[in-house]
Amino acid sequence: MKYVTLKDIARVAEVSYATVSRALSGSGEIGEATRQRILKISRDMGYTTDYVARAMVKRSTRTLGLIVTNLNNPFMSELANFSEQSAREEGYEMILCNSSHSLDQEKQVFQLLVGRRVDGIIVVPAEQESYAVLSPYIAQVPTVFISENIRDMPVSFVSVDNYAGSVLGTEYLISLGHRDIIYFGRRLVSVTHHLRAEGYIATCMKNSLRPRFADNPLPSTSIQNGYELAVRLFSKRPLDFSAIFASSDTNALGIIKAADEAGIRIPEDVSLLGFDNISFADLPKIELTTVEQPKQQMAARAVSALVRRIRNESDELIKEKLPPRLVVRRSCKKR
Repeated sequence: MKYVTLKDIARVAEVSYATVSRALSGSGEIGEATRQRILKISRDMGYTTDYVARAMVKRSTRTLGLIVTNLNNPFMSELANFSEQSAREEGYEMILCNSSHSLDQEKQVFQLLVGRRVDGIIVVPAEQESYAVLSPYIAQVPTVFISENIRDMPVSFVSVDNYAGSVLGTEYLISLGHRDIIYFGRRLVSVTHHLRAEGYIATCMKNSLRPRFADNPLPSTSIQNGYELAVRLFSKRPLDFSAIFASSDTNALGIIKAADEAGIRIPEDVSLLGFDNISFADLPKIELTTVEQPKQQMAARAVSALVRRIRNESDELIKEKLPPRLVVRRSCKKR
C-alpha cells in the first residue's frame, strides 16, 4: 500500500510542496481559492495526516492516549466517551487502548502510544501495581491516572472518593431500616474496591451492625460474577438479609438476573444498591439506586490536568477526589 504524500498532492495540484503544507496546516499566506482546491484534491486522493512526521517537525501530534481496563464494562466505555469529548474540546484527538486487566498488555499499549508520539496519556490502571510497571515509561510522556489505586504514587490522578461513596450508600440503606446488609466485593484487591469495602465496614460498625460479605474465590466486577454469587446466596432460604450493597453496577445487574430466576422480588423482598451509575442502571425493570461516580467530570478534570502538563502550564501533581452522589431510583425500599 502506497501512502499519499504532500509531494503527490503538490504534483496533482501543480503547486509547490510548501504551498500544499500551508494549505493543509491552515497557516501562511495563501489564497482561499487555492487552499480549497488543494483541500479537495487531498480528500479525493485519500490523504491522511502523518502524525509521526508532524511530531518530528512540530513536536506535537495533537493526540492523547487513553488506556482502559475493559471496554465491555459499561463504566469504562462511558468514561472513554467522555474523555474523547473533553479531548476534542481541548483540540486533541484520542487513541483508545484496552489493557484487558493485564499488566503486560497495559505496558505494551503504553509503549505503543509513546511510539506513536502522543502528547500525553490517561490511564485507568489494570492493577494496583500498574504504576510500578509503567514508571520507566511515564518519565517519557505526561501521564494522568483515573483511579485511587495509585494515590500514594508520585503521579497525578483524578478519582471519585470511593470511601465516601460507600459510606453514603450504606448510610442510605440503614436510613431505610435495613440492619442485615450484605456487601458484594470485599475480596477485590484493588485500592478502589478496598476503600469501598472499608467505607461499608466503618459505617456498619458505627451503627452497631455486623458487616457481612458475599465473596468469590475469583472476584471481579462483572455481571457474571454478581450472578454466580447471588445464585449461591439466594439458594439458602429463608433469606437472612434484607439488602445487598454491590460494589459495582455490573455486579448488581447479575444480582438482578439471579433474583428474577429465584423468584425474589427487588425491592419487595430484597433491596439492592449499586455503585457507579452506569447508563443501564436507569433502564425500565432495573431502575437501580446507586452511588454515582461523576464520570463526565472525572474525564474532564483528567484531560484538563494532562493538557496543562503538556503545555507546561503546571508541573504540580494533581491528586483530586471528587464527591460521589446518591441516585435514588426504585431498587430500595423501607424495611
